[in-house]
Amino acid sequence: MEVPSREICYRALETRDPRFDGLMFVGVTSTGVYCRPVCPARTPKFEYCRFFGSAAAAQEAGFRPCLRCRPETAPDLASWRGTSNTVSRALALIADGALDGDDANVAKLAERLGVGERQLRRLFLKHLGASPITVAQTRRVLFAKQLIHETRMPMAEIALAAGFGSVRRFNEVFRDLFHRPPRSLRREEVPGSTPAAAGITLRLRYRPPYDWDSMLAYLEARSIRGIEIVESESYQRTVEIDGSVGSVRVFNLPEQQSLGVAIRFPNVRSLPAIVTRVRRLFDTGADIETIDEHLRSSAC
Repeated sequence: MEVPSREICYRALETRDPRFDGLMFVGVTSTGVYCRPVCPARTPKFEYCRFFGSAAAAQEAGFRPCLRCRPETAPDLASWRGTSNTVSRALALIADGALDGDDANVAKLAERLGVGERQLRRLFLKHLGASPITVAQTRRVLFAKQLIHETRMPMAEIALAAGFGSVRRFNEVFRDLFHRPPRSLRREEVPGSTPAAAGITLRLRYRPPYDWDSMLAYLEARSIRGIEIVESESYQRTVEIDGSVGSVRVFNLPEQQSLGVAIRFPNVRSLPAIVTRVRRLFDTGADIETIDEHLRSSAC
């Protein structure tokens, strides 16, 4: 994705412009941290800032995620989609775990997409500013970080859910990136922990305005009896993946500009796939303002 000029990006950072949230990330060379443009921390000097079109690009450049603005909670905007169907398909496969585990193979991913490995790497660098492996690793780290912050899942389950091949590898990545073990990122330690099968709730950010009522009305008109339940304030459905069955409930958190997603599922490895499907179903990656502008111009 093409990032606006440094001057425009810095102005957005100075004003904490929410329109740029999810569209760019800023790496601060004096701290080694990358942030969202809406980060509440003091604005760094212009000469200390590097701007990136994706979290993966910032991480590949050697920056680590900010613990304050939490880049994993940025809206997962899809503004770059359509520029490369191959990249879009590759990201869908990565979200489903195509590059998870210690035996991740970009060549096999490229073969599934019908392109050469070098061509796939070139497309990723052009559109995302990072290699496929870095994109997959960044996805794993940010999803694990979200689970650490927002759930009480045991660390071993978080490692599996995020797609790490082993708990040891999970710990190594977090120590290398944050210089501390993953458990230390939890702000509050409470006795015991809650396994994912007992239920977890995550937040998925969207960019307002988001017409929740219209979305529910659309889903209610097309709901499948016995599988989906659409009520005045929530959407619920059963989920089956690889023979395992669970449930998902989605509700709106307008004050947080997020959807709440309550998941009960016995296989923690399926959590990223479930979250990805919820994002697609509720179109949380939509840039509503840009869509409205195009619709208005078409109507004239």
